[in-house]
Amino acid sequence: MANMMAVAFGTVAAAGVALAAFGPPGSRAPEAASASSSPATARPAAANIPPAAASAAALPATSPTPVAVTTVSGPAQTPWVIPDADKLPDDAWGRTVRYGRDLVAKTYALIGPEVADTAHRFAGNNLACASCHLEAGTKQYGLPFQGVYADFPNYRARSGAVGTIEDRIQGCMTRSMNGKPLPPAGPEMTALVAYMKFLSDGRLVGAPTPGRGAGRMTELTRAADPARGKEIYEQNCVACHGTNGLGQRVGEAGDAQGYTFPPLWGDDSFNDGAGMDRLIGAANFIHSNMPNGTTWQAPALSEQDAWDVGAYMQSQPRPQKANLDRDYPVALQRPADSGYGPYADSFSQQQHQLGPFAPIRARIKELLSQPSKAVTQ
Repeated sequence: MANMMAVAFGTVAAAGVALAAFGPPGSRAPEAASASSSPATARPAAANIPPAAASAAALPATSPTPVAVTTVSGPAQTPWVIPDADKLPDDAWGRTVRYGRDLVAKTYALIGPEVADTAHRFAGNNLACASCHLEAGTKQYGLPFQGVYADFPNYRARSGAVGTIEDRIQGCMTRSMNGKPLPPAGPEMTALVAYMKFLSDGRLVGAPTPGRGAGRMTELTRAADPARGKEIYEQNCVACHGTNGLGQRVGEAGDAQGYTFPPLWGDDSFNDGAGMDRLIGAANFIHSNMPNGTTWQAPALSEQDAWDVGAYMQSQPRPQKANLDRDYPVALQRPADSGYGPYADSFSQQQHQLGPFAPIRARIKELLSQPSKAVTQ
C-alpha cells in the first residue's frame, strides 16, 4: 500500500492528468467513449463556460441520459447511476452543467488563488472541490452530489437558520476552499447549482439516496489516538502526501495546476471550520475511500486505523477561520465531534475532537430533555 494514497480527501490521480487540458474557445468535450466513462476522466472545455447572464432561476428541468455503472449499494443492490454530462447537447444548459463539473474537478485552475485573472480568485487554496467530492462528486460514499439538490432548502444547525443550496456552496468556499464567497448571481454559482441539479435528476425531495455521504463505521469506545495514527500515516500515506502532509503538486507553485495528491494540512489545505476537520466525517471518508482506489465494499484500512489516522491528520496545523464561535447559535445542536466551542455540555475540547462521542451525545440528550434548560449561547 506504500504507493497508494492513504488518507483523506484525495483527488483522483488520473483526474489530475486527464483534466489538465482545456479546449480552445468554441470547443466542447467529446462524448464519453463508453458507458463506463466517468466525470473524473472527462475533458473540460472552455466552451462549457456559460454567459454571465445565466441565472439559477432559469435552470430547466432537462432530464439527463443516465449511465449505469457497476457499483451497487446496500442489501437491495441499488444500482449507482451516474448521468453523463458529455451527452447533453451543446446548448446553454449542457455548457452550464459541464462548466459546473469543470469547476468541481479543476477548481484551482478556474477560480483558484493562482489563476491569471485576479477577479476570478475566489478559492483561497489550490485544492479542488473533487479533493473531497471524489470523481467530480459522483463516487459512491465519496461525498457525492447525487441527491444533494433535492435536500435544499433545509435547516442548518451551523448557521441556526434555513439555508439554500447556494448558502451551502458558499460555506464550502469559505471553509474547505479557505476562500471567499462566489458572486451569488455569477456564472460560477449558476454552474455549480446546475451540475448538482443534473446529478440529482429524478431524486425525490426527502427520499434517501443510498451511497450519499461517506459511510458510517462503528465508533470507538476509546478516544482516537493521533500517536498511533502517525504510525499508520507513515506506513501508508507518505508516498503520496509526503512526510510533511503537504501533498504533491502537478507542477510548481504559481502555475494554477493544483495537486496530484492534495495537502492534508498546512497553509494550502482546508481550514479548521471545514467539515473535513471533524473526526467522524473524516474517518469514515478515509475508511470508504483510502488508500486511493479503495471502495466502500472493500476497505483497505481497518476501522481502528481509519479513526486513528484521521485523528493524526486533524492534530496538524491548518488555516484558522475567523469567528467560529458564531457557529451553532443553538449550542445543544453542535455536533458531538465539533472541534471548537463554546459547548453546552461539560466535556473537554479534546474529547469533542477525539471522542469517545457516545457520552457527549447522551449528555446532550439529557440536557435537551430539560424544558427549562437554556439552549442558546
